[in-house]
Amino acid sequence: MKNFNSKTSRAWAEIDLTALLANADVLRARLPSGCEIMAVVKADAYGHGAQTVAAHLSRYGVRAFAVATVAEGVALRQSGLLGKILVMSGTPPGDAPLLEEYNLTQLVADGYHARALDRTGRRLRVHIAIDTGMHRLGIEPPSLAEIESVYACENLTVEGMGTHLAVPDSLLPGDVEFTNKQCEKFTQLTDILRRKGFDTGKLHIQSSYGVLNYPGLKCDYARAGIALYGALDKQCLSAAAETVPVLSLRARVAQVRTIDAGESVSYGRTFTASRPMRIATVSIGYADGVPRQMSGGECLVLGRRAPVVGRICMDMLMLDVTEIGEVQPDDIVTLIGRDGGEAIACAEFAARCGTITHEVLSRLGPRLPRVYLAAD
Repeated sequence: MKNFNSKTSRAWAEIDLTALLANADVLRARLPSGCEIMAVVKADAYGHGAQTVAAHLSRYGVRAFAVATVAEGVALRQSGLLGKILVMSGTPPGDAPLLEEYNLTQLVADGYHARALDRTGRRLRVHIAIDTGMHRLGIEPPSLAEIESVYACENLTVEGMGTHLAVPDSLLPGDVEFTNKQCEKFTQLTDILRRKGFDTGKLHIQSSYGVLNYPGLKCDYARAGIALYGALDKQCLSAAAETVPVLSLRARVAQVRTIDAGESVSYGRTFTASRPMRIATVSIGYADGVPRQMSGGECLVLGRRAPVVGRICMDMLMLDVTEIGEVQPDDIVTLIGRDGGEAIACAEFAARCGTITHEVLSRLGPRLPRVYLAAD
Protein backbone atom coordinates (compact mmCIF):
# COMPACT_ATOMS: atom_id res chain seq x y z
CA MET A 1 0.00 0.00 0.00
CA LYS A 2 1.17 3.53 -0.75
CA ASN A 3 2.73 5.71 1.90
CA PHE A 4 -0.42 7.61 2.92
CA ASN A 5 -0.35 10.78 4.97
CA SER A 6 -1.56 10.03 8.48
CA LYS A 7 -2.99 13.56 8.72
CA THR A 8 -5.81 12.55 6.37
CA SER A 9 -6.43 9.00 7.63
CA ARG A 10 -9.17 7.77 9.99
CA ALA A 11 -6.81 5.03 11.21
CA TRP A 12 -3.38 3.84 10.18
CA ALA A 13 -0.34 1.74 11.04
CA GLU A 14 3.00 3.53 11.38
CA ILE A 15 6.03 1.50 10.34
CA ASP A 16 9.41 2.65 11.64
CA LEU A 17 11.94 1.34 9.13
CA THR A 18 14.84 2.60 11.24
CA ALA A 19 13.64 0.33 14.07
CA LEU A 20 13.41 -2.54 11.58
CA LEU A 21 17.08 -2.18 10.68
CA ALA A 22 18.05 -1.81 14.33
CA ASN A 23 16.35 -5.14 15.05
CA ALA A 24 18.17 -6.75 12.14
CA ASP A 25 21.43 -5.54 13.72
CA VAL A 26 20.45 -7.07 17.09
CA LEU A 27 19.75 -10.42 15.45
CA ARG A 28 22.83 -10.40 13.23
CA ALA A 29 25.05 -9.70 16.24
CA ARG A 30 23.84 -12.91 17.87
CA LEU A 31 24.52 -15.20 14.92
CA PRO A 32 27.77 -17.05 14.29
CA SER A 33 29.93 -16.18 11.33
CA GLY A 34 28.49 -17.45 8.07
CA CYS A 35 24.88 -17.49 9.25
CA GLU A 36 22.63 -15.01 7.45
CA ILE A 37 19.19 -13.67 8.26
CA MET A 38 16.36 -15.06 6.16
CA ALA A 39 13.70 -12.39 6.69
CA VAL A 40 10.23 -13.87 7.08
CA VAL A 41 7.89 -11.54 5.20
CA LYS A 42 4.82 -13.78 4.90
CA ALA A 43 1.36 -12.38 5.70
CA ASP A 44 2.36 -8.99 4.28
CA ALA A 45 5.44 -8.98 6.52
CA TYR A 46 3.25 -9.60 9.57
CA GLY A 47 1.10 -6.64 8.62
CA HIS A 48 4.03 -4.27 8.08
CA GLY A 49 3.89 -4.24 4.25
CA ALA A 50 5.92 -6.97 2.58
CA GLN A 51 7.14 -5.11 -0.48
CA THR A 52 8.41 -2.06 1.41
CA VAL A 53 9.90 -4.10 4.26
CA ALA A 54 11.64 -6.55 1.92
CA ALA A 55 12.98 -3.77 -0.31
CA HIS A 56 14.34 -1.89 2.72
CA LEU A 57 16.00 -5.01 4.13
CA SER A 58 17.41 -5.87 0.71
CA ARG A 59 19.10 -2.46 0.47
CA TYR A 60 20.49 -3.18 3.94
CA GLY A 61 22.08 -6.38 2.71
CA VAL A 62 19.53 -9.10 3.47
CA ARG A 63 19.60 -11.56 0.58
CA ALA A 64 17.12 -14.27 1.63
CA PHE A 65 13.40 -14.03 2.34
CA ALA A 66 10.66 -16.46 3.35
CA VAL A 67 6.98 -16.34 2.40
CA ALA A 68 4.05 -18.68 2.93
CA THR A 69 2.58 -18.86 -0.58
CA VAL A 70 3.53 -18.68 -4.22
CA ALA A 71 1.36 -15.57 -4.61
CA GLU A 72 3.37 -13.80 -1.92
CA GLY A 73 6.61 -14.73 -3.65
CA VAL A 74 5.38 -13.64 -7.07
CA ALA A 75 4.29 -10.26 -5.69
CA LEU A 76 7.77 -9.69 -4.27
CA ARG A 77 9.45 -10.61 -7.55
CA GLN A 78 7.09 -8.34 -9.47
CA SER A 79 8.07 -5.51 -7.11
CA GLY A 80 11.69 -6.03 -8.19
CA LEU A 81 13.04 -7.98 -5.21
CA LEU A 82 16.17 -10.01 -5.89
CA GLY A 83 17.73 -12.74 -3.78
CA LYS A 84 16.36 -16.06 -2.57
CA ILE A 85 12.65 -16.37 -1.81
CA LEU A 86 11.66 -19.57 0.01
CA VAL A 87 8.00 -20.63 -0.19
CA MET A 88 7.36 -22.45 3.08
CA SER A 89 3.80 -23.76 2.66
CA GLY A 90 2.79 -26.55 0.32
CA THR A 91 2.48 -25.49 -3.32
CA PRO A 92 0.17 -27.54 -5.57
CA PRO A 93 1.64 -28.86 -8.84
CA GLY A 94 -0.58 -26.51 -10.79
CA ASP A 95 1.47 -23.58 -9.52
CA ALA A 96 4.82 -25.12 -10.47
CA PRO A 97 5.10 -22.87 -13.56
CA LEU A 98 5.06 -19.83 -11.24
CA LEU A 99 7.81 -21.32 -9.08
CA GLU A 100 9.95 -21.72 -12.17
CA GLU A 101 9.10 -18.45 -13.89
CA TYR A 102 9.73 -16.30 -10.82
CA ASN A 103 12.73 -18.27 -9.56
CA LEU A 104 11.13 -19.20 -6.25
CA THR A 105 12.51 -21.94 -4.02
CA GLN A 106 9.95 -24.41 -2.69
CA LEU A 107 10.07 -26.14 0.70
CA VAL A 108 8.90 -29.70 -0.01
CA ALA A 109 7.04 -31.42 2.81
CA ASP A 110 7.56 -35.07 1.84
CA GLY A 111 8.33 -37.44 -1.00
CA TYR A 112 4.75 -37.33 -2.30
CA HIS A 113 4.90 -33.53 -2.60
CA ALA A 114 8.31 -33.69 -4.28
CA ARG A 115 7.22 -36.29 -6.84
CA ALA A 116 4.07 -34.34 -7.65
CA LEU A 117 6.17 -31.27 -8.43
CA ASP A 118 8.70 -33.37 -10.34
CA ARG A 119 6.01 -34.77 -12.66
CA THR A 120 5.20 -31.26 -13.89
CA GLY A 121 8.50 -31.26 -15.78
CA ARG A 122 9.41 -27.83 -14.41
CA ARG A 123 12.98 -27.28 -13.29
CA LEU A 124 12.58 -26.28 -9.66
CA ARG A 125 14.82 -25.38 -6.75
CA VAL A 126 13.74 -26.94 -3.46
CA HIS A 127 14.58 -27.21 0.22
CA ILE A 128 13.51 -30.31 2.16
CA ALA A 129 11.42 -29.89 5.33
CA ILE A 130 12.62 -32.20 8.12
CA ASP A 131 10.26 -33.03 10.99
CA THR A 132 12.33 -33.30 14.17
CA GLY A 133 9.40 -33.07 16.59
CA MET A 134 7.08 -30.24 15.57
CA HIS A 135 4.89 -32.76 13.69
CA ARG A 136 3.41 -30.20 11.31
CA LEU A 137 5.27 -30.61 8.01
CA GLY A 138 8.33 -32.53 6.93
CA ILE A 139 10.00 -35.91 6.65
CA GLU A 140 11.01 -37.59 9.90
CA PRO A 141 14.77 -38.28 10.17
CA PRO A 142 14.50 -42.11 10.17
CA SER A 143 12.91 -41.96 6.70
CA LEU A 144 16.18 -41.81 4.79
CA ALA A 145 14.67 -43.54 1.78
CA GLU A 146 11.99 -40.87 1.48
CA ILE A 147 14.58 -38.11 1.74
CA GLU A 148 16.73 -39.81 -0.89
CA SER A 149 13.67 -40.05 -3.15
CA VAL A 150 13.54 -36.26 -3.22
CA TYR A 151 17.15 -36.13 -4.42
CA ALA A 152 16.23 -38.67 -7.09
CA CYS A 153 13.60 -36.39 -8.64
CA GLU A 154 14.87 -35.52 -12.10
CA ASN A 155 13.52 -31.97 -12.25
CA LEU A 156 14.21 -30.89 -8.68
CA THR A 157 17.47 -29.46 -7.40
CA VAL A 158 17.87 -29.77 -3.64
CA GLU A 159 19.52 -26.58 -2.41
CA GLY A 160 18.92 -26.87 1.32
CA MET A 161 16.87 -28.25 4.17
CA GLY A 162 15.42 -26.99 7.40
CA THR A 163 13.44 -27.90 10.46
CA HIS A 164 11.12 -25.98 12.79
CA LEU A 165 11.58 -25.75 16.54
CA ALA A 166 8.44 -26.30 18.61
CA VAL A 167 9.34 -24.50 21.86
CA PRO A 168 12.35 -22.24 21.30
CA ASP A 169 10.58 -19.45 23.21
CA SER A 170 10.60 -21.43 26.46
CA LEU A 171 13.61 -21.79 28.73
CA LEU A 172 11.96 -24.32 31.03
CA PRO A 173 14.34 -27.28 31.46
CA GLY A 174 12.05 -29.77 29.73
CA ASP A 175 11.52 -27.47 26.76
CA VAL A 176 15.23 -26.71 26.46
CA GLU A 177 15.90 -30.46 26.44
CA PHE A 178 13.27 -30.96 23.73
CA THR A 179 14.76 -28.19 21.60
CA ASN A 180 18.28 -29.58 21.97
CA LYS A 181 17.03 -33.00 20.88
CA GLN A 182 15.43 -31.44 17.80
CA CYS A 183 18.73 -29.79 16.90
CA GLU A 184 20.63 -33.05 17.48
CA LYS A 185 18.25 -35.00 15.26
CA PHE A 186 18.67 -32.46 12.47
CA THR A 187 22.47 -32.39 12.75
CA GLN A 188 22.73 -36.18 12.88
CA LEU A 189 20.54 -36.48 9.78
CA THR A 190 22.52 -33.96 7.74
CA ASP A 191 25.78 -35.64 8.78
CA ILE A 192 24.49 -39.02 7.60
CA LEU A 193 23.33 -37.56 4.27
CA ARG A 194 26.70 -35.89 3.65
CA ARG A 195 28.54 -39.11 4.43
CA LYS A 196 26.36 -40.83 1.84
CA GLY A 197 27.41 -38.26 -0.74
CA PHE A 198 24.37 -35.97 -0.74
CA ASP A 199 24.78 -32.20 -0.85
CA THR A 200 22.55 -30.91 1.95
CA GLY A 201 22.89 -27.30 0.77
CA LYS A 202 21.88 -24.38 2.94
CA LEU A 203 20.66 -25.41 6.41
CA HIS A 204 18.24 -23.54 8.68
CA ILE A 205 16.78 -24.33 12.10
CA GLN A 206 16.04 -21.14 14.05
CA SER A 207 13.01 -18.94 13.92
CA SER A 208 12.98 -15.69 15.94
CA TYR A 209 13.05 -17.21 19.42
CA GLY A 210 15.60 -19.72 18.21
CA VAL A 211 17.90 -16.87 17.20
CA LEU A 212 17.55 -15.25 20.62
CA ASN A 213 17.77 -18.35 22.80
CA TYR A 214 19.97 -20.64 20.66
CA PRO A 215 22.13 -18.19 18.69
CA GLY A 216 25.18 -20.44 18.38
CA LEU A 217 23.66 -23.02 16.05
CA LYS A 218 25.93 -23.34 13.03
CA CYS A 219 23.49 -22.96 10.17
CA ASP A 220 23.46 -21.01 6.94
CA TYR A 221 20.19 -19.16 7.51
CA ALA A 222 18.18 -18.03 10.54
CA ARG A 223 14.52 -17.44 9.71
CA ALA A 224 13.70 -14.20 11.58
CA GLY A 225 10.10 -13.04 11.75
CA ILE A 226 8.44 -11.63 14.88
CA ALA A 227 11.76 -10.55 16.45
CA LEU A 228 12.60 -8.58 13.31
CA TYR A 229 9.40 -6.61 13.89
CA GLY A 230 10.12 -6.06 17.59
CA ALA A 231 6.91 -7.70 18.80
CA LEU A 232 8.03 -10.61 20.96
CA ASP A 233 5.32 -12.16 23.11
CA LYS A 234 7.62 -12.77 26.06
CA GLN A 235 11.06 -11.72 27.20
CA CYS A 236 13.78 -14.03 25.95
CA LEU A 237 15.91 -14.47 29.05
CA SER A 238 19.09 -15.21 27.14
CA ALA A 239 18.78 -12.24 24.80
CA ALA A 240 21.72 -9.86 25.18
CA ALA A 241 19.73 -6.96 23.77
CA GLU A 242 16.08 -6.22 23.19
CA THR A 243 14.47 -5.57 19.85
CA VAL A 244 12.33 -2.45 19.50
CA PRO A 245 8.77 -2.15 18.16
CA VAL A 246 8.46 -1.36 14.48
CA LEU A 247 4.68 -0.89 14.23
CA SER A 248 2.35 1.53 15.98
CA LEU A 249 -1.43 1.41 15.49
CA ARG A 250 -3.30 4.69 15.64
CA ALA A 251 -6.75 6.12 14.90
CA ARG A 252 -8.69 9.36 15.32
CA VAL A 253 -11.45 10.43 17.65
CA ALA A 254 -14.63 10.86 15.59
CA GLN A 255 -16.94 12.25 18.25
CA VAL A 256 -17.09 13.01 21.98
CA ARG A 257 -20.32 12.90 23.94
CA THR A 258 -21.50 13.00 27.56
CA ILE A 259 -23.80 10.28 28.88
CA ASP A 260 -25.67 10.06 32.15
CA ALA A 261 -25.56 7.37 34.81
CA GLY A 262 -27.67 4.41 33.71
CA GLU A 263 -27.09 4.92 29.99
CA SER A 264 -25.47 2.14 27.96
CA VAL A 265 -22.82 2.10 25.24
CA SER A 266 -22.61 0.06 22.00
CA TYR A 267 -24.26 -3.18 20.88
CA GLY A 268 -25.86 -5.50 23.38
CA ARG A 269 -25.86 -2.88 26.17
CA THR A 270 -22.97 -4.74 27.79
CA PHE A 271 -21.67 -1.54 29.40
CA THR A 272 -23.82 0.76 31.54
CA ALA A 273 -22.46 3.99 33.01
CA SER A 274 -22.45 4.17 36.80
CA ARG A 275 -21.92 7.95 36.71
CA PRO A 276 -21.92 10.76 34.14
CA MET A 277 -19.17 10.00 31.63
CA ARG A 278 -17.50 11.43 28.55
CA ILE A 279 -17.32 8.88 25.75
CA ALA A 280 -15.01 9.22 22.73
CA THR A 281 -15.89 7.27 19.60
CA VAL A 282 -12.75 6.19 17.73
CA SER A 283 -12.60 5.41 14.01
CA ILE A 284 -11.22 1.87 14.10
CA GLY A 285 -12.85 -1.52 14.62
CA TYR A 286 -12.69 -5.22 13.99
CA ALA A 287 -12.78 -4.80 10.20
CA ASP A 288 -9.42 -3.06 10.63
CA GLY A 289 -8.06 -5.96 12.66
CA VAL A 290 -8.86 -4.89 16.23
CA PRO A 291 -10.25 -8.10 17.76
CA ARG A 292 -13.74 -7.85 19.21
CA GLN A 293 -12.31 -9.58 22.30
CA MET A 294 -10.31 -6.42 23.00
CA SER A 295 -13.42 -4.93 24.65
CA GLY A 296 -12.27 -4.07 28.16
CA GLY A 297 -8.78 -3.12 27.02
CA GLU A 298 -7.14 0.30 26.99
CA CYS A 299 -5.92 2.87 24.48
CA LEU A 300 -3.81 6.01 24.83
CA VAL A 301 -5.32 9.47 24.41
CA LEU A 302 -3.34 12.64 25.10
CA GLY A 303 -0.65 10.46 26.67
CA ARG A 304 -3.02 8.80 29.15
CA ARG A 305 -4.73 5.42 29.32
CA ALA A 306 -8.44 5.29 28.51
CA PRO A 307 -10.50 2.12 28.96
CA VAL A 308 -12.50 0.66 26.09
CA VAL A 309 -16.20 0.55 26.99
CA GLY A 310 -18.90 -1.50 25.32
CA ARG A 311 -18.47 -3.88 22.42
CA ILE A 312 -16.06 -3.07 19.64
CA CYS A 313 -17.89 -2.46 16.36
CA MET A 314 -16.86 -3.23 12.80
CA ASP A 315 -15.54 0.29 12.19
CA MET A 316 -15.49 1.97 15.61
CA LEU A 317 -14.80 1.55 19.30
CA MET A 318 -15.63 3.69 22.32
CA LEU A 319 -13.40 4.97 25.13
CA ASP A 320 -14.09 6.40 28.57
CA VAL A 321 -12.23 9.73 28.50
CA THR A 322 -13.94 11.23 31.55
CA GLU A 323 -10.64 11.68 33.38
CA ILE A 324 -8.57 12.80 30.38
CA GLY A 325 -8.81 16.52 29.89
CA GLU A 326 -10.42 18.06 26.84
CA VAL A 327 -10.46 15.26 24.30
CA GLN A 328 -11.64 16.55 20.92
CA PRO A 329 -12.58 15.11 17.52
CA ASP A 330 -9.46 14.40 15.40
CA ASP A 331 -7.31 13.76 18.48
CA ILE A 332 -5.02 10.77 17.90
CA VAL A 333 -5.67 7.52 19.76
CA THR A 334 -2.87 4.96 20.11
CA LEU A 335 -3.81 1.28 20.34
CA ILE A 336 -0.26 -0.05 19.96
CA GLY A 337 2.75 2.18 20.44
CA ARG A 338 3.87 5.19 22.46
CA ASP A 339 2.11 8.46 23.27
CA GLY A 340 4.12 10.75 25.53
CA GLY A 341 5.32 8.90 28.61
CA GLU A 342 2.92 5.98 28.16
CA ALA A 343 3.19 2.99 25.81
CA ILE A 344 1.14 -0.06 24.96
CA ALA A 345 3.30 -2.86 23.60
CA CYS A 346 1.92 -5.25 21.00
CA ALA A 347 2.36 -8.03 23.58
CA GLU A 348 0.09 -6.18 26.03
CA PHE A 349 -2.49 -5.52 23.34
CA ALA A 350 -2.41 -9.18 22.29
CA ALA A 351 -2.78 -10.39 25.89
CA ARG A 352 -5.89 -8.24 26.34
CA CYS A 353 -7.30 -9.89 23.21
CA GLY A 354 -6.48 -13.39 24.42
CA THR A 355 -4.05 -14.07 21.60
CA ILE A 356 -0.42 -13.61 20.50
CA THR A 357 1.39 -10.81 18.70
CA HIS A 358 1.72 -12.85 15.49
CA GLU A 359 -2.07 -13.01 15.12
CA VAL A 360 -2.64 -9.36 16.02
CA LEU A 361 -0.14 -8.08 13.46
CA SER A 362 -1.04 -10.45 10.63
CA ARG A 363 -4.74 -9.61 10.95
CA LEU A 364 -4.37 -5.85 10.61
CA GLY A 365 -6.75 -5.05 7.77
CA PRO A 366 -5.81 -3.98 4.25
CA ARG A 367 -7.84 -0.78 4.55
CA LEU A 368 -5.38 0.51 7.16
CA PRO A 369 -2.81 2.66 5.34
CA ARG A 370 0.80 1.88 6.22
CA VAL A 371 2.68 5.09 6.95
CA TYR A 372 6.47 4.63 6.68
CA LEU A 373 8.53 6.82 8.98
CA ALA A 374 11.92 6.42 7.29
CA ALA A 375 12.92 7.61 3.84
CA ASP A 376 13.02 5.02 1.05
